Amino acid sequence: MRYIISCALICAILLLCGPTVRAGNDFAGDFRDSTLRIDYVLAGAPQGDRPSPIVAIEGMSRYRGWGGRRINLGSTPLAGNADVTITDAVTGDTLYIQPFSTLFHEWLVSDATDVPAAMEGTVMLPMPRRAVYVRISLRDKYRRPLCSTTLPVDPTDIMIADRTTIAPPPHRYIYRGENPDSAKIRVAIVAEGFTTGEMPQFEEYARQAVDAILEHSPFAERAEDFDFIAVETASAHTGVAVPQTGEWPQSAFGAHFSTFGSERYLTLPRVHILYDAVAPLNTHHIIILANTAIYGGGGIFNLYTITAARNELMPRVTVHEFGHSFAGLADEYFYADDLMDSTYPSGIEPWEPNITTRTDFDSKWPQMIRDGRASLIEGAGYRAKGIWRGADNCRMRTNTDCGFCPVCRNAIETVIRWQTGH
Repeated sequence: MRYIISCALICAILLLCGPTVRAGNDFAGDFRDSTLRIDYVLAGAPQGDRPSPIVAIEGMSRYRGWGGRRINLGSTPLAGNADVTITDAVTGDTLYIQPFSTLFHEWLVSDATDVPAAMEGTVMLPMPRRAVYVRISLRDKYRRPLCSTTLPVDPTDIMIADRTTIAPPPHRYIYRGENPDSAKIRVAIVAEGFTTGEMPQFEEYARQAVDAILEHSPFAERAEDFDFIAVETASAHTGVAVPQTGEWPQSAFGAHFSTFGSERYLTLPRVHILYDAVAPLNTHHIIILANTAIYGGGGIFNLYTITAARNELMPRVTVHEFGHSFAGLADEYFYADDLMDSTYPSGIEPWEPNITTRTDFDSKWPQMIRDGRASLIEGAGYRAKGIWRGADNCRMRTNTDCGFCPVCRNAIETVIRWQTGH
């Protein structure tokens, strides 16, 4: 059963009586050492100049263990295009917040909004010890509330499906950091379009991806804070869908190119099945390696990275896309004709930490300029004019042999500190 809550009603209620915020750092007092998974669907239909979206809850389940952060629970360094918030049902205190973005937001600014669309989503939360409200909130490109849904959650609810005995797919650690497990960042590297017999090749590609990430600062210096786990999710057929050539193999998660008409944009629609695979492993970041040699990929903040495993640029593309999904970094490349200028409106400061419209530059990297560690160079976020970046070259701008710029390195380090506490 899906529970659909009016966006207008929820937004009005939140404006009138929003929850209070406290430190949100008492993990043992507020949460159990287990995971609450909530599956939902985002849906929208044309309505005048903009779609009218809804959030529909599909179901809840619980898993053994919690692999997410145990500190900085009620705060976040990034806004994202959406967030999920847990508030105490009695006091209204904010106990936990997690920002994220969705492919649905990209649909909203694409040319595909002339027809209705629905897209899957999943959030993984620490299991509360007592009754709470869970709110999923979306914002539009102007940072305005788009829609929300609020779900009352009682941890004793018999409709929370018990998944604590489900065994994970075959998996092995590609890299295991030496820091305590409770403070580490766990990353699943998932096979897509690999048959059972092709898993040795998948594992080799997974090692290449991990090596590439850990060669880049600040991941290199913080390697002991990470676990990378290769997850052998087998597909019935080899490869992923390539609509432009009419290829539609039966892969595990239905990954395909040509998202929103962009031939190299590779995405994955079957998010719920993806989380069926990774949820028992308590991983909170996902990299998907697609069995194709065609150049392409995608990265969505706190959702997933996906890259073409057999393409020669896979290691560099993986690092770039992981910059999106792990640290919320924006693309720094641009088009001379402002091909995608609707993504970042003028006069609105992007939430991404590595680009700016200079509307609120004080919130970005002014101190790094004063220290001589960064610059302010026009051209970023798909626009040649009106958006600035912090360096001439960066992994978020090009696939040439370069690392992250100082602004991006600082942003990644901030997220690592937020998740680990050090």
